[in-house]
Amino acid sequence: MKRCQWAGEDPLMQQYHDREWCVPSRDDRYIFEMLSLEGAQAGLSWKQVLHKRTAYRTAFHDFDIVRCANLTDEELSGIKMNHGVIRHMGKLESVRTNAGAVLEIRKEFGTFAGYLWGYVDHAPIVNRHKTDDDIPASTELSERLSKDLKKRGFKFTGPVIIYSFMQAIGMVNDHVEACGCHPGI
Repeated sequence: MKRCQWAGEDPLMQQYHDREWCVPSRDDRYIFEMLSLEGAQAGLSWKQVLHKRTAYRTAFHDFDIVRCANLTDEELSGIKMNHGVIRHMGKLESVRTNAGAVLEIRKEFGTFAGYLWGYVDHAPIVNRHKTDDDIPASTELSERLSKDLKKRGFKFTGPVIIYSFMQAIGMVNDHVEACGCHPGI
């Protein structure tokens, strides 16, 4: 199968590309996992984060939002020292901060997914890019969503991170036209 170039030759990257990237999800736990992992990626490669995903799932209780919102400072320090995660304390603390913000959004919107998907009228945006180089790093929409998330107290949610996050949960489908995963194929 022809893939987007970024998937490369790494089997884990290819599996993520084929089975998850740009696949619409409305599962709050999965969405929170993707937000957390995209935030961890800031300044790093997705491949590096993806290879630490199992450690993140273990450290953060499979991204149980309530448990993550209630992590203590001691637990976060333990995660930094005892798990194969990226040891940036700000990124680790953002998991707890963002979990708390997700719980507040749920009070207002019912689900985190409902809040997010409202930004795209509850249907994926399907783009028709010819090459990976045509895919933007951010858009007006990711800037607007990023601004609102920050206003609500989220951390590590700049417009570039949020655009990658929107791709990760399928709000945006940026598979190139020649990719076997593009919905036009």
